[in-house]
Amino acid sequence: MKLAFSTLGVPGLPVPEVVRLARAHGYDGVELRAHPEEPLHPGTDARGRAAAAGEFTDAGITLLAVAGYVEVASPAPDDTVLDDLAALVRLAGDVGARYARVFPGGGERPAAEADAVAARRLGAVAPLAADLGVHVLLETHDSHRTGVDAARVLGPVGHPNVGALWDVLHTWLGGEPPSTTYPVLAPHLGYVQVKDVAAVDDLTPVPLGAGVLPLVPCLDVLAEAGWEGWLCWEYERRWHGAAAAFPAVATAGRDYLRSLVG
Repeated sequence: MKLAFSTLGVPGLPVPEVVRLARAHGYDGVELRAHPEEPLHPGTDARGRAAAAGEFTDAGITLLAVAGYVEVASPAPDDTVLDDLAALVRLAGDVGARYARVFPGGGERPAAEADAVAARRLGAVAPLAADLGVHVLLETHDSHRTGVDAARVLGPVGHPNVGALWDVLHTWLGGEPPSTTYPVLAPHLGYVQVKDVAAVDDLTPVPLGAGVLPLVPCLDVLAEAGWEGWLCWEYERRWHGAAAAFPAVATAGRDYLRSLVG
């Protein structure tokens, strides 16, 4: 398995510094948070996109994904959501990222309605994603935090360029064991986000292996299935400023993951 980290752990860090951080700590790739407060986002101009792509290519570091904030099941108007989806996919294509992350965002909508809306919107953007060589991944999160939830959307889409991002924190919080999550997501799985937290009621990020999230069963399920994809450490320091700085724990986290996956 290859290892990446999310820039959620180093909010606002310029792309050249992100690339240097990846090389310094031995990571194979990076998931770039594509929020307007970050250096790279859907509003970034062509020059900025080309510069970002060049930084990763020159360093031999994979730009694994752009992590966007489009909510595909949200009550927002279709035109707005579809425009935002297209913009995120074009950003991923321009910078050479294989994946573009989206959220469910179904809120209080009835599950069946949220599923249908999300599937329709993801299906609508799938041809553009295919043309650009991008895979749109629905993260297990918020209204669809388990693998079973996400699969209800992805099955009807039925397109190879629309898949799943398994965030192990949310499936755990949703009470879904890895032995259930992996089989239902396997046909759709792009990559896996790993993390660790202080407690079930305190989601402050901690070094991998130091908290309460049962990572080992998740990775065991992947290993037993022979899965050889990407693991991405999402250290959510953006929301928890008192947590240790990511560079201080980055190498130990890499070593911990290597010890588990070989």
